[in-house]
Amino acid sequence: MAARFTAGPGLTALFGPSGAGKTSILNMVAGLLKPDRGHIRIGDRTLFDGATNLPPEARRVGYVFQDGRLFPHRRVRANLTYGHDLADAANRWMSLDEAVAFLGIGHLLDRWPHSLSGGEAQRVAIGRALLAGPEILLMDEPLSSLDAARRGDIMAVIERIRDELKLPILYVSHDRAEVDRLATSVVAIGE
Repeated sequence: MAARFTAGPGLTALFGPSGAGKTSILNMVAGLLKPDRGHIRIGDRTLFDGATNLPPEARRVGYVFQDGRLFPHRRVRANLTYGHDLADAANRWMSLDEAVAFLGIGHLLDRWPHSLSGGEAQRVAIGRALLAGPEILLMDEPLSSLDAARRGDIMAVIERIRDELKLPILYVSHDRAEVDRLATSVVAIGE
């Protein structure tokens, strides 16, 4: 697979059919998959090139997976603070209280992940990613497992991240309506 694009501010959607390599691109940006060659940069920081391959924890990337991937043995509060506590204090730009208020999840803090609805779990996963102090947010089909009502709720959260927090988002989807609503730019993959 070969891809070349620049993602600016706003939400850049990687759009294309299943199996085209969209998630692989996110995994390369996150440091979970090593490219054969090329370079990956965020702003003026090089994450990967011929001489550099930063480990995932040094990349300042927030990742929201398709399935949320909350820690089942930790309550919501502990899931949220996990990334926050690992991030360098100088890189944090949101407190737990700010994230909870922004996402409207204060009533969930003492609950276990297994007791959350799909939409609630995705809000918590988004909060955990934001609390890690990322320079960019990666989102891999975060709406695919949600019903129509929850999809609308989470799309509104993503729009607020894009518009109010001004955090660049690299977003994977194969749903045209989703991309039309959320994206400020689109990169077609595998078409």
